[in-house]
Amino acid sequence: MKPIFKPFPASPSFPFSFVYRDTKSRQRELPDHLHDWCEIVYVHGGKGTFFIDRTFYDMQAGSLYLIPANTIHRAFPDAEEPVTSTALFFDAAFVQTPSYGEPFSYAQCFDWSRQRRRHEMKCSIALQEALERCLAEIDYEMRGSEIGARHAVSLLVQRVVLSVHRELGVAGAGDADAPPAIGPLWMRETLLYIDAHYSKEIGLRELSRRAAVSPAHFSRVFKQMTGMNVTGFIAAKRIVKAKEMLRETDRSVAQIAAECGFDSLPHFHRLFKRFSGGTPAAYRRGPPT
Repeated sequence: MKPIFKPFPASPSFPFSFVYRDTKSRQRELPDHLHDWCEIVYVHGGKGTFFIDRTFYDMQAGSLYLIPANTIHRAFPDAEEPVTSTALFFDAAFVQTPSYGEPFSYAQCFDWSRQRRRHEMKCSIALQEALERCLAEIDYEMRGSEIGARHAVSLLVQRVVLSVHRELGVAGAGDADAPPAIGPLWMRETLLYIDAHYSKEIGLRELSRRAAVSPAHFSRVFKQMTGMNVTGFIAAKRIVKAKEMLRETDRSVAQIAAECGFDSLPHFHRLFKRFSGGTPAAYRRGPPT
């Protein structure tokens, strides 16, 4: 099976990747569903649907998406008017700074996004203009070879994230409206059900029965809307949880595999490598310093 994680250039000293004002058709949209870096996507124009975690978002100009590390996601550009967007990928350490005595960190907006399961911001005109300027400057620095270019990029990314933080504060993010419903009700309910029961023995037959549709129809719509089949999606959910437990608990790999719903350790190791590119033990140790 093909791996379905997004690899990034191996540069520990500069853990950042940038795709500026890119227009993608459905045929060019890569099936990369998971990665270990934070991601920000800003939409300049066009239309599409963005599936993130368990929610579908209607992509429009001025929308911004916060995607924490290890979050399942995939964009589906509109066939007639495909999205043009800029994507920033970076390791959380890339924007870490001293606290300077303030209760603030650049990771907070991603923590907010993960905890509330909310990933979309509708940017104000002022923020759109500020982001457009910052993103153009990042592109300039990335293309050039001026002294301190990487430092300039780091500062500009911090400015982008800080601007997002301030907009969230001004907008009262905790009271933000839910995104409009996209797709059939049974599909949205299925994603919530999988989210709550991914460690159990569930599969296409049970899920299609709960949705009251045929297995063939269920499978077709699920793949069309998420970019993954049911088995792969459930496996991805389990791997996301396993990665969290590997970094945040001292449980053994075998215990984590069992708690996440894997019936054998070899199967867990195979899927972990497919989704992450390495072994559970190596992931727990973290990248070399």
